[in-house]
Amino acid sequence: MTVMHNPKQVQYNFPSAAVVQAGQPMSLSTAGEVPPPPHLLELQGRLAPQQLVAGLSYSDIEVSLTKEDRAFWCFMKPQARPSFTRQLLIDLTDVQKVIKALLVSQPDAFDYVVLGSRTKGVFNLGGDLTLFAEKIRARDREGLRKYAHACVAVSYANYSGYGDRAMTIALLQGDALGGGFESALSCDVLIAERQVKFGLPEILFNLYPGMGAFSFLSRRVGMLKAEEIILSGRTYTAEEMLALGAIDMVVEPGEGERAVRDYIESNRSRQLAFAAVRKVRRRVNPVSLEELNDITDLWVDTALCLSEHDLKRMGRIAAAQDRFRARNIDVGIGNVG
Repeated sequence: MTVMHNPKQVQYNFPSAAVVQAGQPMSLSTAGEVPPPPHLLELQGRLAPQQLVAGLSYSDIEVSLTKEDRAFWCFMKPQARPSFTRQLLIDLTDVQKVIKALLVSQPDAFDYVVLGSRTKGVFNLGGDLTLFAEKIRARDREGLRKYAHACVAVSYANYSGYGDRAMTIALLQGDALGGGFESALSCDVLIAERQVKFGLPEILFNLYPGMGAFSFLSRRVGMLKAEEIILSGRTYTAEEMLALGAIDMVVEPGEGERAVRDYIESNRSRQLAFAAVRKVRRRVNPVSLEELNDITDLWVDTALCLSEHDLKRMGRIAAAQDRFRARNIDVGIGNVG
C-alpha cells in the first residue's frame, strides 16, 4: 500500500485500489483541498492503523505509527533545501488529512503526533526564501498569500491537536529557524537536543516572521519577550529557550527520540488529565486560524514593500542555508553580510 505524488498523477497502491488521476497538477493553490487517499475509510475497516500507515509513502515525509507508544511519527526529509518547500507543504497537508481521518474514524488509534526531521543538523530552516524573492519581484501577491496560508494551515492543525484528539510533540534534533521555529511552536510540547539553535532571522532582511511566531511565542513567553526575540534576529541556544519557557525539555545529543518515548510512557497514567489541560489552555488563551491568517496577510503586504537590497540580503541567507545543507555544519545566519 503506497502513496506517491508527482505533478501529473496521484497514485495510491492500496490493496485492490486503482490509480487515481488527479484533476489538475498539484500546487500550493490546491494543496489544502486534496482529499484523504481514496479507499481510506474502506481500508480502515479491513486494516489495522499500523498497517495502513506503514503503506504510506511520500517524497519529503517519512511516517510511521507505533502501537507501543500510541504515536504517529512524522519526519520531514525534504529533497531540496530543508525548508518549507512546495513539495514538503503538499506532503504535510496530505499526511495531516490522513491523521485527521484516522482520529475521527478510530479515536483509539493513537494519542500523540510527533513532528521531527531526518535532515542532519536541521529541524527546518523556515520559509522558501527563493520562492519569496521570486514572488515579490513578480508582484505576485496571490501566489505569496497562498503559500503563506498553506504554511499557517499546517501549523494550525498541529496547534489544534487535530480537533483536540491528539497531543502534538516537536522533536528538535537540529536547528529550528524562522518558519521552522514557528512550526515547532505550534506543537503542545517541544523537546530539543542540547546542540539545537533557535532563531527568527527575518528582521535581517527587513521582514518579520509571519506564519505564527508572534501568536505562538507570545503565549509561551509573554508579548514583550516575544517581540524582543523577533526584533533581535539573533540565534538562541536550547538552554536559553528552555529558561525563557519557549521549549519544554532539553536532552543530550542523540537522546531526542528516546526522550519523546520516555515522556509518553511517564505520562501514560495521566493521559486523560493532560488531554483536558490542553483543551483548557486553548480555551483560556486561544489562537484562532483567523488571527493567523490576518497576520499572514499583513506579512504579505510588508513583503511586497521590500527593496531590492532587502531581497539580495534574503538571497544571501538562502545561499547560506544551501551551504548549511551541503556541508552539514553550523552556519551563522546572523553573520550573513
